[in-house]
This record gives sequence, structure tokens and C-alpha cells, in this order.
Amino acid sequence: MKVGILGATGYTGQELLRLLNIHPEAETVYLGSSSSAGKNLAEIYPHLSEQGYVLEAEEVPELDVLFVALPHGIAAARAEGLLRRGIKIIDLGADFRLINHQEYEQWYNTKHANPLLLKEAVYGLPELYRNDINGKALVANPGCYPTASLLALVPLLKAGVLNKDHIIIDAKSGVSGAGRGINQTVHYSEVNENFKAYGVGDHRHTPEIEQQLSKASGDKVLINFTPHLVPMTRGILATIYAEVKKGLGTRVLRECLREAYEEEPFIHVLPEGVWPQTKYAYGSNHAFLQFKYDQRTGKVILVSVLDNLVKGASGQAIQNMNILFGLPETMGLETTALWP
Repeated sequence: MKVGILGATGYTGQELLRLLNIHPEAETVYLGSSSSAGKNLAEIYPHLSEQGYVLEAEEVPELDVLFVALPHGIAAARAEGLLRRGIKIIDLGADFRLINHQEYEQWYNTKHANPLLLKEAVYGLPELYRNDINGKALVANPGCYPTASLLALVPLLKAGVLNKDHIIIDAKSGVSGAGRGINQTVHYSEVNENFKAYGVGDHRHTPEIEQQLSKASGDKVLINFTPHLVPMTRGILATIYAEVKKGLGTRVLRECLREAYEEEPFIHVLPEGVWPQTKYAYGSNHAFLQFKYDQRTGKVILVSVLDNLVKGASGQAIQNMNILFGLPETMGLETTALWP
């Protein structure tokens, strides 16, 4: 497959390239960057000096698939023309994640460039929507926080074991989730020895999570979602609280998660009493889940962990590419986590 990356100099673009370089069926032939066209990629990422990649302007050549690793607003403006040329698109931004363009415009404070194209897009979380992805040409790669949250909650909501009200998601992310752009809030001196909440009550991933939880539940779901910035480079850890329906408990909850993920190579429901840590997933496409049913309060506490740049972004995008082209989902993603 001839593969391209638009937005190759960002963290997710660089992570895509790292993973594509070990993919046996992918040949990266185009690296696009509007700000760095003409430069050798090694000038920005010296560890890639042996690759010899030169960054090009945004004129996309003939490709089988293009990864768009750019901020919201750009993919929607360009996707239609690329799709007409037979290029499959996997968008790592937010332009096609929300099915309602008015909701997108409300949360992202910008007009959607191509609302009609939303009907053509599929939400690319393979473990939950694999059959929807097959045969599509436009994939909306999920956000990192939504991936961690949905993997934990969707099987339980689909099985009807949770009350849909009063779901609370308390999530933490490493600093790479903020991207590579210059931003005072992620300077070393601002982040080091610090821990803070942000986007409280209005984070843009909220409607994305609610949309998919509502789909799983069959009814409208509203959540309380609070993200936090942690002074580490990679990782997402989401702690989730939900009310379990009366008469149900640990056995039913574990059986639901077991049935959902026992055949999934990247999702691991840990043995009872073993709690996920971000290091378990560091640098890999794996995600780890655990839960505890609190009989005293009737609530379940779920903990979900993944690497925000891999399963939360670039690794999941390659997993989607593998599905689109009929390849084993694990191809190019077999690496285990880095430890320590």
C-alpha cells in the first residue's frame, strides 16, 4: 500500500511514521507539512536521519490511504476531493467524529466545511465497530480520552447492566496529548511538579463520548467528564464511576467485559485485584481494564489505561487501515510496551 501522512511533523504524525516503518505491507511515500515543506524530516526529528524523508507541500500524490494528522477543520475541507481520487482517508482529528454538524460547530466553535460528508464517515474504534469500518473509505479515528472511556463503558451499557445516568469520567493524560505546538500551559516549568484539571465541564471530547454511549445505551446519555494534565509524556488513565442496576454485581460485570474482549488482541481485562498502570501500555497499541463493584454504594469503579499516542491515536489509525485493506489487525502493531 502506498501511504501518506498529512501533518507529519506533529507527535501523532511522527508516531504514525514510526509504526508504519515496521509495517510489512505499507510504503510511506508522502509526508506533508505546510510549515516545513522542503526540509528533511531529520532536521526536526534527528532520530529519523537514516530514513531520508523530505517533507513536501500539501499537494497529495496518488495514494492508497492518507492519514490526516492535523487540527480540526482541515480534513473536512479537503476530504471530498481526495475521496474522489480513490484515496481512503483516516482522519486523526475531530472533523468526522460527531454525526451532527451543529454539535460540532457548537463545541469546536467553527463552521463544518462539509456536513454532507458526515454520512460517509465511520467511527473507527475497531473493538466496538469493526463491522462498520469494513468497506468504508472515510474513517474518523477516535480521540484518546473517548477511546479509554468507551472501551470500559460501552460493553456494560450495551448489556444493560448500568444505569445511564450519573456516569462520571475522571481522566488523566500525559503532556504529549496537547500536541507539539507552542503553548505556555505545557512548558516544562508549568507542568513539572504540577497536576491540574482543565476543560472542566466543556472539554471537546465530551460530545464524542456521549454520542457513542447513547448509541450503546439506546437512549440519550449525559456524562460528567473532567480531564487532568499529568507531568508525564505519554499515557491516559481514566477512572470511571457508574451505577449498577439493582440485583447485579461483580460476576455479571466481569462476564460482560470478558465476552466483549476475550478474543481481542489489544484489550486486556486484568485479573481481579490487578490495577492498570500507564506503563503497562507505554509505546504500544494495548489497553488495560479493571473494575471493582462497590456493594456499599451500588456503583462500579472502572479503570482504563492506554498510550494516548498509540491506541489513543496513531496505532488505532493503523489498526483501522489494516481493516480497510483486509489485513490482520495486529499487523505492524505487535510491539509490547516499553518498561521501565
